[in-house]
Amino acid sequence: MANQSSRYPILCASFNQDNSGFAISTKDGFKIIDSNTGRLCYDRAVGAFIIVEMLYSSSLLAIVGAGEQPSLSPRRLCLFNTTTGAPLREMTFLTSILAVRLNRKRLVVVLQEKTYIYDSNSLSMLDTIDTVPNLKGLCAFSPSLEGCFLALPASTAKGAVLVYNVMELQLHCEIDAHRSPLAAIALSSNGKYIATASEQGTIIRVHLVSEATKSYSFRRGTCPSTIFSLSFAPSLQLPDILVATSSSGSVHIFSLGFETNQRTKMSGSFLGSILPYSVNDALDPAHHHVLHNAVSAGVRSYAVVRKVDKVADSSSSEIASCRSVLGCVLASELYLFIYFCVPFYLPYLYVRLPCPLPPFFYLLTSARS
Repeated sequence: MANQSSRYPILCASFNQDNSGFAISTKDGFKIIDSNTGRLCYDRAVGAFIIVEMLYSSSLLAIVGAGEQPSLSPRRLCLFNTTTGAPLREMTFLTSILAVRLNRKRLVVVLQEKTYIYDSNSLSMLDTIDTVPNLKGLCAFSPSLEGCFLALPASTAKGAVLVYNVMELQLHCEIDAHRSPLAAIALSSNGKYIATASEQGTIIRVHLVSEATKSYSFRRGTCPSTIFSLSFAPSLQLPDILVATSSSGSVHIFSLGFETNQRTKMSGSFLGSILPYSVNDALDPAHHHVLHNAVSAGVRSYAVVRKVDKVADSSSSEIASCRSVLGCVLASELYLFIYFCVPFYLPYLYVRLPCPLPPFFYLLTSARS
């Protein structure tokens, strides 16, 4: 697979706003695939693209070329209709486009030192944000119209985050999350939480956006590692789930709701009585599950959660814990599609099975031992 994967390098991989579909681009074109079934929804072989962003499961795409052809400039954003196969609108910028985010009301275009906010319907410019040099195009976006926030790096020397309300077009807050520069940012879909990781990659912190206060501190590991992606599960009800991928090749799954329940138990223990909550969060492994070697070490990967099942405590009518997490992982250097299911607090066994998807897609399922 290593030799064949080099023939199909993935230039970009992105999930849509509700994780129901994802886009993959190679040097030959891009594909849209259903996350639930693995069905190929759209395929266009027109050249290389570095950005392919979906608007939920609609026919609208925001695409940016990789520059390998004169007509596919990395400075040109094209809003594309997959139904008609024709561009709806093109916008050209002075420098390369590093990231694009959108929902039904707003379109965000991230450049190295500027970020533009547009109305998604009229495409009129609403605001311009001057930023620190953002060479990686780091940004996070919560698509919910009620809590529609945009997060951008606020410093190149430390892990500070600027949180901007794109509906009200004003700065919401600035959060000092890490001592080292940022490597990854994620906002929950409802805009309630923001997760950050620094270039050190050992600690992942989660802040409550409304109050700009730290809520959780999760230890990914003790050795430095590059965090490739952070993603929250759908936050319609507790517990909230956060997943992370890193250069170690493992997928890390953190349960925010379960961790909250454990604080009460921890505070009653001897260790909990002498350690502050911030230390407890980093030390307690009960809410942290790892899928080891999910992807080859060093391969850039992206993980999302599609579904979270809950179980009720037999002694109470309230939901007590998370039973399983169903999600998928994309690896950027080969067509690798992994489905994972983690039965929390139960033994589990992972089995690789072939799946009838485009070349080099694989399905990872789990079964209780």
